[in-house]
Amino acid sequence: MADELRQKFAKNLKFFREKAGLTQVQLAEELGINPRYVQQLEGKNVPNVRLNTIEQIARALGIKAFELLK
Repeated sequence: MADELRQKFAKNLKFFREKAGLTQVQLAEELGINPRYVQQLEGKNVPNVRLNTIEQIARALGIKAFELLK
C-alpha cells in the first residue's frame, strides 16, 4: 500500500510539475531543495516524504496537497 501511494505521488508530481511548465531544476530552486531530490521523488524508488514537504510542493505548483496523493 505504501509503495502504491509513493508511486501515485511520483506520477502526480511529474504531471503537475510539467503542467506548471517547470523543470525539475526550476521546481527545486522554487522549493530551495536539491534538484536530485526532485528527481528521486519522481523516480521508481520514491523515498518517504514528509507531509510538510508535500504541502510545500503543492503550494509551489499551485495545487492542493491531496492532489499529489490521489
